[in-house]
Amino acid sequence: MQRALHDHPLWQQHRLLDLLQSILLLGILAAFLALLGYLVWGPAGILLTIIGGCLLLAINPGKHPQWVMRAYRAQPLSEFEYPKIYQICEILSQRAALERVPTLYRVPSNKLNAFTIGHPKNAVIGISDGLLCQLSMREISGVLAHEISHIAHNDLWIMSLGDMLTRLTQLAAVSGQILLLVNLPLVLFAGVSLNWWAILFLIAAPTLSVLALLALSRAREYSADESAAWLSTDPLALAQALKKIEYANGSWWPQILLPKRFGLSSSLFRTHPETKKRVQRLEQLSQRIDSNERIVLADKPEYWFRPFVHSFNRPYDFWHDWL
Repeated sequence: MQRALHDHPLWQQHRLLDLLQSILLLGILAAFLALLGYLVWGPAGILLTIIGGCLLLAINPGKHPQWVMRAYRAQPLSEFEYPKIYQICEILSQRAALERVPTLYRVPSNKLNAFTIGHPKNAVIGISDGLLCQLSMREISGVLAHEISHIAHNDLWIMSLGDMLTRLTQLAAVSGQILLLVNLPLVLFAGVSLNWWAILFLIAAPTLSVLALLALSRAREYSADESAAWLSTDPLALAQALKKIEYANGSWWPQILLPKRFGLSSSLFRTHPETKKRVQRLEQLSQRIDSNERIVLADKPEYWFRPFVHSFNRPYDFWHDWL
């Protein structure tokens, strides 16, 4: 059994910085919401936003991951077909000190993708057919380490909270703008004075909250990359997987045709950091991990046999697995 990483000093330092960063960004989102609630509804507005936030968190679909998997038409991944993947998932879950090994699902899609839904006690990982058939076992282990890092850090709850704060901020801003339009005749004909700074914040708050939420998302992705490097002790596996995923999903082609579109403005509105930067950070991390601490999760690209097994369950995709 592999030991957990909680006692490693670099891991503890990473977790502390990760926690402080998340608290800062969530605090900014909460401050936007509280100020907007106060400007629109007065002191009672803060209480209303708290109640609304609790309701949104209660009905969050992430609490019921099986519902989401049904929407994707995903099926549980067969342990008979992919025993190595289950073994890797168990090792990574033990190192991450998870109470329960995540349930694996196969998503019927040719795109290279993997995602996590749920919370540490009831988490599922969806893996697309394209990723299963086009990545080596070593690269899949890097992707699984990334997704399990999201679970171990409770990123799903953090992002749900950030999304809830952003939605409430947008709702409060729209409510304030409607009230401003309704009272516009009083402003024009009765000479009522307005706080233009408050109006400017009312207009800008939705955009600012979205930017803060996207910054939080990018920070969680960087954090999951670093945690995955320590969990798998093989940062280059995830780096190679990221390169293949970006190449296969075609994000490099628009950059060649329309390079001016991919500047500072587009980087601000990305949910994930640029793959190039993620790969560079992972390559730097590979030099920090002691070779004596490395564990072998997968030393061979064992995906060559999968199209045969896969074709028995989905014969119509047999040629897609080879072409």
